[in-house]
Amino acid sequence: MLGIETSCDETAVAVVSSDRQVLAHVLHSQHEDHRPFGGVVPEIAARSHVERLDTMIGQAMAQAELDFGDLDGIAATAGPGLVGGVMVGLVEAKAIAAVHKLPLIAVNHLEGHALTARLTGEVTFPYLLLLVSGGHCQLLVVEEVGAYQKLGGTIDDAAGEAFDKTAKLLGLGFPGGPAVERAAADGRPDRFALPRPMTGRDDCEFSFSGLKTAVRQTLENLPAPDQQDIADLAASFQQAVADILVERTGRAAEIFRQGWPQGRHLVVAGGVAANTTLRDALDGLARASDLELVVPPARLCTDNGVMIAWAGIERLQRGLQDPLDVPARARWPLAA
Repeated sequence: MLGIETSCDETAVAVVSSDRQVLAHVLHSQHEDHRPFGGVVPEIAARSHVERLDTMIGQAMAQAELDFGDLDGIAATAGPGLVGGVMVGLVEAKAIAAVHKLPLIAVNHLEGHALTARLTGEVTFPYLLLLVSGGHCQLLVVEEVGAYQKLGGTIDDAAGEAFDKTAKLLGLGFPGGPAVERAAADGRPDRFALPRPMTGRDDCEFSFSGLKTAVRQTLENLPAPDQQDIADLAASFQQAVADILVERTGRAAEIFRQGWPQGRHLVVAGGVAANTTLRDALDGLARASDLELVVPPARLCTDNGVMIAWAGIERLQRGLQDPLDVPARARWPLAA
């Protein structure tokens, strides 16, 4: 399966086989293009995809030592995401599928993240998923390919978005997640008393807007913040996010164990899953909940073509494919 991912600021192409072999993986990150703006600019992202995608597909096919006729299908992200970028990858996939008479699989970007753990580990359905990235923060039960039960999500900002905005406030650069984690390594996570919104509730909802505002207010109240102040505030913020995610996921784990007692895994996916503080905290939660924590390798937590190719394989194996007029979608919920 050839997989194409262009939903945000990574152009990614991969070739993956059904026996879980990654035959090729080509990725271009646009971080340097967007760094001057402190965030992703949709027009710049789409143009970069257009400029690079053809060449990258050729590189991936060469790495895999395959011709298009050797493929069983082509998968591309069809949403959700920046719709201009999504259209670039999806139209390219449609063209290849039409010319070479291959099945087209239009992949929900979130399903790509959701199923990655089944590529990298022995994860069986059902499992509890914490999907946490720059644009998404959700808790879902993955019952099967295409079958998802949403337990909760963010009512405002996603956790990754809060990391990016906090990094910008603290002058740490872009992308925010790695920048905050680097700064926090030298900081005291208990110095600043930041809030943990939504914790203690019976539901599984998240909120990060108030935490982000508290960081800004704390920074404004520091007369002349030095490097240690910034490190301490980064560490305090990171700890607050970890505490929120762990507490909310703990509530979801209770619901999961009751409603799906045969489930054995807690899977964490999305870019924020690369954060080591969060991984360590969730490992403790999983053990306390009698679940096995599964986190894909960091390179497969952020956006990549491998996850799209694998999701395409999972769908094609179940006889699921899409017509050539399938639309690109800016919004595409994985579950109601």
